[in-house]
Amino acid sequence: MSVSPGTKNPRDWKALLTRHEMLLLYVLIAEWLFFYFAGTTTNRRGVVVGFGTLDRQFDILRHSCEIGLLALALTPVIITAGIDLSIGSLLGLCAILFGKLWHDGGLTIPVAAGLTLALGALAGGINASLITALRLPPLIVTLGTYSLFRGLAEAITHGAITYTDFPASFLFVGQERWLGLPTQAWVFLGVALGVGLLVHRTTFGRAFRTIGFSPEGARYAGLPVARRLALVYVLAGLIAAIAAIIYTARLGQAKADAGTGYELFAITAVVLGGTSIFGGTGSVHGTLLGVAAIAVLKNGLACLPVVMRMNAAEEMSGLLTGALLLLALTASVLPKILSRFRTRHHAPAL
Repeated sequence: MSVSPGTKNPRDWKALLTRHEMLLLYVLIAEWLFFYFAGTTTNRRGVVVGFGTLDRQFDILRHSCEIGLLALALTPVIITAGIDLSIGSLLGLCAILFGKLWHDGGLTIPVAAGLTLALGALAGGINASLITALRLPPLIVTLGTYSLFRGLAEAITHGAITYTDFPASFLFVGQERWLGLPTQAWVFLGVALGVGLLVHRTTFGRAFRTIGFSPEGARYAGLPVARRLALVYVLAGLIAAIAAIIYTARLGQAKADAGTGYELFAITAVVLGGTSIFGGTGSVHGTLLGVAAIAVLKNGLACLPVVMRMNAAEEMSGLLTGALLLLALTASVLPKILSRFRTRHHAPAL
């Protein structure tokens, strides 16, 4: 059957509608509808409360911003077949450094924020140096800096100091709305646009995929592999510092345990969005869908009557997030397993 010029081939439409990102979008819509009908009620005064309210949707945006930023930071890292387990701990360290620079150092909020961003990039540079210069495995390096960054945060605060009393102009970034949306949502959108352009519209982004598929092949092709890898880890540190500032503005306090466990949610969002944990493939828009799916899940569970009676929203959220991560990892390796099985099954006997 011939297809006239300018007409979409039906097979192209089928491929588009069955892409991983589209399937995840279907799941996200179904998830949102489930929580809308199961988690929305009317109180005694006749006021609609629960998941379906506009305030709850804004809360989803607010509470998913920091995890979303970390997921955006991890997307190019995982595309290059790397990993950064220290990103949640770095958020906590940057939050403490920001609070200390402002409270104890007497610096203005903009200057303290600028220095915090520089320190976040520097911390990412430590990961980059160990991974690229010494060629150590990213898993081992970032597992070590995971403990190092959290330990530094605890040492600076002696495990007890919490920085508070930030000015209202700063708290506006994390607690108020601008142009109809939570203010931090605009920061998140800006970072998402920047990372999206880097990954999908630049030669750097194409190099990330090549490195993820075959680092040695990329070196033979003349790509500066070490510099590209260094870039993704420095960028991850910078974005973690942005997330730390947003986190501090949202809660109005900086404490050493900020960002605890966030790396799990961020990695889950990236892998759930279709980025292969083995590197070489992935997309920013897939990561955004993964972040949305986890955010709706966490907030929707808190609105379900049965979960509210059990007071187990956090526990259920952690359990289901872990299950989602395992499911996403299984889905990423299942095609390879099936391909090997078919090859062995159809191989001619000698």
